[in-house]
Amino acid sequence: MAVITIDGTRLEVPDHKNILECALDAGIYIPHLCHHRDLNPLGSCRMCVVEVEGQEGVTTSCTLKAKDGLKIKTKTPKVERLRMLALELLLTGHPQDCSTCPKYGNCELQMLIQYIGPKSGRLKMRTKGFKPQEDNPLILHDMNRCILCGRCVRACNELRGVKVLQYQKKDMETYVGTLHGRLLKDADCRFCGACAEVCPTGTIRDKVLDSEKAREDAIVPCRHACPAHTDIPRYIRLVKNGEYDEAAAVIREKVPFPKALGYICSHVCELECKRKEVNEEMSIRDIKRYAAEHDTGSVWRGKGKQLADTGKKVCVVGGGPAGLTAAYYLRKQGHDVTVKEALPLVGGMMSYGIPSYRLPREIIADEAKVMEDQGVKIEVNTKVEKPIELLKEYDAVLMAIGGHKGVCLPIEGHDQKGVILNTDFLRNASMGKETGIGRKIVVLGGGNVAFDCARTAKRLGAEEIHLACLEARASMTADDEEIEQAQEEGIFVHPAQTFERITGEGTVTGVDFMNVKSFSFDENRRAIIEKEEGSEHHIDADTVIFAVGQRPDITEEAGLELGRGNSITVKDIERDKKTSAEGIFAAGDAVYGTKSVIMAIESGREAASQIDRYLGGDGDISEVLAPVRKAESYIGQCPGFGYEEKKYTQIDSAKSRSDNFDLFDHGICDSDICAEAGRCLQCDLRLQISRPSTWGDFSENKVV
Repeated sequence: MAVITIDGTRLEVPDHKNILECALDAGIYIPHLCHHRDLNPLGSCRMCVVEVEGQEGVTTSCTLKAKDGLKIKTKTPKVERLRMLALELLLTGHPQDCSTCPKYGNCELQMLIQYIGPKSGRLKMRTKGFKPQEDNPLILHDMNRCILCGRCVRACNELRGVKVLQYQKKDMETYVGTLHGRLLKDADCRFCGACAEVCPTGTIRDKVLDSEKAREDAIVPCRHACPAHTDIPRYIRLVKNGEYDEAAAVIREKVPFPKALGYICSHVCELECKRKEVNEEMSIRDIKRYAAEHDTGSVWRGKGKQLADTGKKVCVVGGGPAGLTAAYYLRKQGHDVTVKEALPLVGGMMSYGIPSYRLPREIIADEAKVMEDQGVKIEVNTKVEKPIELLKEYDAVLMAIGGHKGVCLPIEGHDQKGVILNTDFLRNASMGKETGIGRKIVVLGGGNVAFDCARTAKRLGAEEIHLACLEARASMTADDEEIEQAQEEGIFVHPAQTFERITGEGTVTGVDFMNVKSFSFDENRRAIIEKEEGSEHHIDADTVIFAVGQRPDITEEAGLELGRGNSITVKDIERDKKTSAEGIFAAGDAVYGTKSVIMAIESGREAASQIDRYLGGDGDISEVLAPVRKAESYIGQCPGFGYEEKKYTQIDSAKSRSDNFDLFDHGICDSDICAEAGRCLQCDLRLQISRPSTWGDFSENKVV
């Protein structure tokens, strides 16, 4: 350690640490611009100059190393004059009107100007005349704002090791860019965002960074988009390194169904993936599946949280993803938990709605067993009619009954023989029971459940299957892969259709339709449909399956307030899962309608946290299962990175898959998984970069 003095303040600091950081760490501000804590010092901006007693002239404090006995002055007339000159030299080539800059109000240079206060107009302005580079994905580059602080070059070369950005010259003007002015993608940029993160002026900045989100969420949008906020970049990195047990443990820190999600997650995270701006989004769901399938459990099994027994008892009504998730985390909080499931198997719609060719049943059983091993008691074939009566035995009750009752639209002919509801059809098919379908099927609906119905009917031997919905093709809620695979299997898809009537006299003979010109909802969520005149047409059928929604199978006799669509009313869908009855909570599809398994899991987590607080706990259900270590910031060069194509799963041909319920999607193969995981931009690395120290961060009496 060394003892130094800065403007009379005695400091004990590490030997050889630069004086600028010694001062900043001590709460003493010295102006600086080119300096950044994570980058090697350069001293080019001359803002941080100081005088050292016993030495002639001035020196940059970012390059001056601490040694015993140094006495430093930071605000002498000479120092102030030189800082003023250095700043005005920087500003000669910088646009004068800061108010037009997108970084206005959040610019380090602007804050430095306010602190030092240069006299504008003292030095002649010059115009650099660079054309802003707007053709790169994710990044905007406007060299007219550059002050050549060199932060971006050092970040790209030293911090990341990508070495794309270098100092270049054009018409006697020095600038930062790629060799021969190539686009970043062609120069093998990794699009990590480090350059934009360290740029103090907005010369290099993000094309789109949602200012309404928290900074962390905007920088890592996939993690934010995941309803359970799974640490996606972290487990992708582990998969790339071949650490599958660790990757699976990361996923299990947030969700207890990693393998099931690997097969059927709605993967909304991929919609937000920044990689899609470069070429194609990451196969996040399939990477999750690979990790879960190659997990031995050595990292997480038996090593998670399990608090001491509290003596409190909780009953969870419904063994779907929301209910099982809540039960799992409540047990970890020390409560005695019993799940009561009305059907013979737990899993909810994972077992009775999603066909087995998409999600093999043994996967659900394996993941449910993890919960039983944790101490959750499961009672099947147990339907609860009056949850309030459970409070005689339990301290709290969670209603997670899902949406197992199909919706039948009251159109003409809806009550004829041959009309079936989606939930009844899929449940019977899953249980191996008679479904009641004929040879020619019309499925009404355009979501994933509708396609599950159509593709299941195909596998049960139906000869001709049509699927029709109100939405136009681009607005259909089903995943594109579901639609495309159904069409490959010979299912006819008819977007933008109204359901005029189901024809027949007691028995279905078909459906009359009209084409839809436009379809929208008003402020009250009532459908506004404009039909195309003279577009009436008919499709023959002996079976019509309504797949236009589901609702909870519950009546007012349960003693709970019900809302729209037979949903269980709670205080606040987002923040408060309390129902109208004290001690009874609700979560999942029973509250907000049919959504997705991952949303149900997160709803179950939220309910578990709230119920734990209700029972006297702290509500903290978080746990760390995977080893915590800082990710390597030096990612290095990767030729052709921007052009690396997305790796897809291995799928059986339509001919071989459409007549059976065998699993047809076999995931990403072993030879492709490392390459796919390696396509990740690793956006989260940007969060490791230190935030700048500006004069506004320091108390007034210590600013020098």
